[in-house]
Amino acid sequence: MKFPENLSKIIFFLLIASLFLSFFSCNKKDEVPYVPVNFSIQLNDPDFSILNSVGNFVYVTGGVNGIIIYRVSGDQFMAYDRTCTFRPMDNCRVTVEQTHTFAVCKDCCSSKFLLLDGSVTQGPASVPLKQYQTSFNGVTVSITN
Repeated sequence: MKFPENLSKIIFFLLIASLFLSFFSCNKKDEVPYVPVNFSIQLNDPDFSILNSVGNFVYVTGGVNGIIIYRVSGDQFMAYDRTCTFRPMDNCRVTVEQTHTFAVCKDCCSSKFLLLDGSVTQGPASVPLKQYQTSFNGVTVSITN
């Protein structure tokens, strides 16, 4: 059976349109929203002096729900958005446990994240914490995205 020429063009157009839409309509609802981040802290500031010791952290304002700055080693810092990555639009915030090893979403889903790299150690979250770039010059820690 031969299709009329216009009908085959319509089918071809619909097929291409559906492929295009499926390719560009990725599910972005589970991503932590982008918020510009660009600031520095001074380790000689009393508010941040706790970061002079490896394994300590501070909470700072910024990002979506605040930022955790964690000192991994003598010259390495990690910075994570406090937004839990399981249904981030629920606006759930992680807090650092007393051991300073994990961040946990206590109020919403009990997901657990390793502060060394932001990876998920306990679900239901399946995406690591949103990480910001850090640089350190010996006194100043800069956090950007």
